[in-house]
Amino acid sequence: MVVTGEVDMATADTMLQTVLGEPAGRVTLDLRAVTFFDSAAIHAVVRLAGHYPDTLTVLPSRQVSRVLEIAGLGSQPWLHPA
Repeated sequence: MVVTGEVDMATADTMLQTVLGEPAGRVTLDLRAVTFFDSAAIHAVVRLAGHYPDTLTVLPSRQVSRVLEIAGLGSQPWLHPA
């Protein structure tokens, strides 16, 4: 799934529900075009990581990487920075 723009409290749940609504054994969340990422977005990604414990790949933008680092999630196995 490719996500662009801002992921915040107004859009994070839509992202989460869209991913969960698609039957998939493996999920790649491409966030390289995300310009804003808040705590609701972090929560959505952590929920996805719980739902897809060994099959989630997150490709972050620089901004997303920074936010995840600050949140203490920078070394998660699902995070694949460029």
